[in-house]
Amino acid sequence: MDLGLADRTVLVTGGSSGIGLATVRALLDEGANVAACGRDADRLAKAAAHLKAGTDRLFGGVCDVRDADAVADFTERAAAHFGGRLDALVNNAGQSRMKPLDEATAEDWRDELELKFAGVLNPLAAARPYLRASGAAAIVNVNAVLAKQPETRLITTSAARAGILNLSKSLASELAHDGIRVNSVCLGLIDTGQWTRRFAADDSGLDYDAWQAEIAADRGIALGRLGRAEEVAYAIVTLLSPRASYITGTSIDVCGGVGRGIL
Repeated sequence: MDLGLADRTVLVTGGSSGIGLATVRALLDEGANVAACGRDADRLAKAAAHLKAGTDRLFGGVCDVRDADAVADFTERAAAHFGGRLDALVNNAGQSRMKPLDEATAEDWRDELELKFAGVLNPLAAARPYLRASGAAAIVNVNAVLAKQPETRLITTSAARAGILNLSKSLASELAHDGIRVNSVCLGLIDTGQWTRRFAADDSGLDYDAWQAEIAADRGIALGRLGRAEEVAYAIVTLLSPRASYITGTSIDVCGGVGRGIL
């Protein structure tokens, strides 16, 4: 199916690796123009060099989503590069903080909340004028099933994720009059490299498939394995598509069945 993304311009934060990079690749495959930013200049350069093979539809730049001025500057340059147009936004920048309550400091809470909320609000503020003019604008906030199913060992991240899910619902209502759809993709355990590194450091004697199957069983993942970055990217790109023009204010779980809630 043609998703109708050819020649549309999409901004992807955290686009230099993992899910962000997979999303950039999927969008390019659909014929879209992509502006991708990340904090690591070397990683971004390597990703851009690889993806630019055969295409001039990629614009990259170093940007920290917590810096509103930097986000605004990158967004303006990206839009100008593609003729003043921006049709969609993927808010993907983020990380998890593995700390339980007794180890989480006030700084941990502050940093986690700042990253998660700035990672949505700063790109939105910069992109909104362009999205309003698009006529078929969409935003996807990359979140986690932690938003609905918190883990105490990830207490700051779980709380921040829940806040972003709530914010996304509010934004869907607030921005509908601008013609901007807002949806979320909530992730389970996705192998974006960290799990491969953990496997390499483990002396269990298992091969990788058996090793991840053990993890999946321990975490209650119905499909019995970790997810892949491209599987998340497909869900993101689908929600960005004009074919999904009547979908807003919802979330899709890409978690292999680990989500046990009914909401």
